[in-house]
Amino acid sequence: MILKSFFLTLRQLGDSRFRKVLFLGIGLGFALLVAFFAGLMWLLNSTLGPEATLPFIGEVTWLDDLLSWTAFISMIVLSVFLMIPVASAITSMFLDDVADAVEDRYYPQLTKAERVPLGDAFRDTVNFLGVLIAANIFAFILYVMFPPFALFIFWGVNGFLLGREYFTLAAIRREGRAGAKALRKRHMGKIWIAGTLMAMPLSLPLINLVIPILGAATFTHLYHQIQERAPSG
Repeated sequence: MILKSFFLTLRQLGDSRFRKVLFLGIGLGFALLVAFFAGLMWLLNSTLGPEATLPFIGEVTWLDDLLSWTAFISMIVLSVFLMIPVASAITSMFLDDVADAVEDRYYPQLTKAERVPLGDAFRDTVNFLGVLIAANIFAFILYVMFPPFALFIFWGVNGFLLGREYFTLAAIRREGRAGAKALRKRHMGKIWIAGTLMAMPLSLPLINLVIPILGAATFTHLYHQIQERAPSG
């Protein structure tokens, strides 16, 4: 079911409407990545002084490095971690457009779904980012305690959270908030696996820029396939 959803998403890459959303998502993802990186550099500059040293990256000096090739390389390295909140922000902005493109091609028999109000989507994103940050702070403690398993902990924690958010946003358009939550609880195992499979390529610099939009499409397919297999009556 999960792999079928992903391969259906790849088949739609030839769709000009889908490609437009994909390229917009890549552009916005890069812009948000730069913004998160700039915020991190500012925070380091404020807390550690004008010159700070990061593992594997070296010295960073805020504005000087922000405009240098060193900054670009540092940002790509840090994108392993920063793309998780970026993916969360992108899905709330583009999921309706992605889902509409997917449903028009693969599920044309369905009526048009209601779009989630912008205010509700923004509130959900802010709440989720808070949960995401708190969970990753806790996960950092686990990384230190169990360093050989750090990458697997990272994938598992963020896969659970991303799967939960992406599936909820895909389902809420047709099920409502309560229905989406109930459906998510019944199929949390599949959703967690799908979220983990999404978190893994988010760890790959540059490739991770295309994952949020592909993930939104994949979870739209996953929602519909779960519904199609649900017992009637």
